[in-house]
Amino acid sequence: MHVKDNTFLITGAASGLGAATAERLVAAGGRVVLCDLSDAVEAHAERLGDAARAVRGDVTSGDDIQAAVDAAVALADGRGLAGVVHCAGIVSVAKLVDREGNPADLDAYTRTININLVGTFNVMRLAAAAMAKNAPGEDGERGVIINTASIAAMDGQVGQCAYSASKAGVVGMSLPAARELSRHGVRVMAIAPGVFETPMMSEIPDEAAQALAAAVPFPKRLGKPDEFARLAEQIITNPMLNGEVIRLDGGIRMQ
Repeated sequence: MHVKDNTFLITGAASGLGAATAERLVAAGGRVVLCDLSDAVEAHAERLGDAARAVRGDVTSGDDIQAAVDAAVALADGRGLAGVVHCAGIVSVAKLVDREGNPADLDAYTRTININLVGTFNVMRLAAAAMAKNAPGEDGERGVIINTASIAAMDGQVGQCAYSASKAGVVGMSLPAARELSRHGVRVMAIAPGVFETPMMSEIPDEAAQALAAAVPFPKRLGKPDEFARLAEQIITNPMLNGEVIRLDGGIRMQ
């Protein structure tokens, strides 16, 4: 599949990985619909010009994501939604039992699972239904779905039960979804980033961020959002990438 002249839906597109992916796809000649809860998504779409549209939306809402999918189909001008890069998600940290002996908050756990895992399923199901209606291209391909997992799915840290579980679910969905959607000519992939320079990372102290960067074997730094975007573009254009989770982490293995 080519990026040029095709239309993609990007969630979590107001900042970080999603914003960088939108920039790269537009630079490659694609069109994008940016979906995010933040009103900053509208300003980012304006910066990208006529090839971009913004839709405010919650990934856990069927109505919101259907509206975003419909906007992408409209922007595609008859060509259909070619792909989705799903970057929306949250980070949560909470121990099962805190220092005072209190158990973790169940509502906080549920919220993390709902946004990161149920939200991913919601975006996949609605995007896949739209792409299944596309005319087949080369090799019979009709679309591609790229989800965002995390190395926490494999190397979860203390306090990451909710976050690791949500991202492990994203990993677990990749292969069965790819197998199911193969009859429609839709590929499914996941990227598992390591420690990246995103708004999520800004929530931790500088000393901790520096320690994480130093733990990366090579290059010894945090990942850059455009490096995620470059991999997303490669997945879009390489039809043999399907049903797999790619770690993008500089070789780090969390202790």
